[in-house]
Amino acid sequence: MKVVVGALTTLLVVLYPVGIWFGLTHFSARTVSLWILAILVPTALFRFRKARREDVWAVLRIPLVIALTVGAGALFDDRRFVLATPVLINAALLLTFAASLRGVPIIERFARMQLGDDLSEAHRAHCRQVTWAWIVFFGLNAAIAAALASQPAWIDAWAAYNGGIAYGVMGVMFAAEYVLRQYRFREYGEGVADRLLRRIFPPRTEES
Repeated sequence: MKVVVGALTTLLVVLYPVGIWFGLTHFSARTVSLWILAILVPTALFRFRKARREDVWAVLRIPLVIALTVGAGALFDDRRFVLATPVLINAALLLTFAASLRGVPIIERFARMQLGDDLSEAHRAHCRQVTWAWIVFFGLNAAIAAALASQPAWIDAWAAYNGGIAYGVMGVMFAAEYVLRQYRFREYGEGVADRLLRRIFPPRTEES
């Protein structure tokens, strides 16, 4: 059941701009908002049902803010509230990444999961730089999403950007960071991409 819910959640995150575009071009904003709430609320409650009491606010604040915004869309029958959801998601991610800079940057936490806690100073500096890069990305993404959401007539462009272009840019960022990391540190695994980059950027010798 957990795997099914996780897969459905991922699918919804990826396809929701297309679903909203279809809904708003065929139904009222109130109807679409109620559909979103009917999916969002049970999914959030199921995913976070075992969260510790002290962590409830931390894990539910983003779904709660989205639910309140979409609820306003249902109350006022205004599609701009529905179209604002990508803005909220990107703003929440920006704040999460920015807040992590006060301690261990969030990218460094991911790196420690893969490489262990023994990270060099150069690795930690790289993780902080990448965290800043994602902060800038989420800020720009939120601004573009807000601009597109402000004009209901631009709903096709809104769907194209949030349902495709933004994911494409994220993919480019992931790939660019991976190539840059391999160029800087020359630490390779056994994957196909690692073997290819090992040929392009050979491991450094002690002399180099």
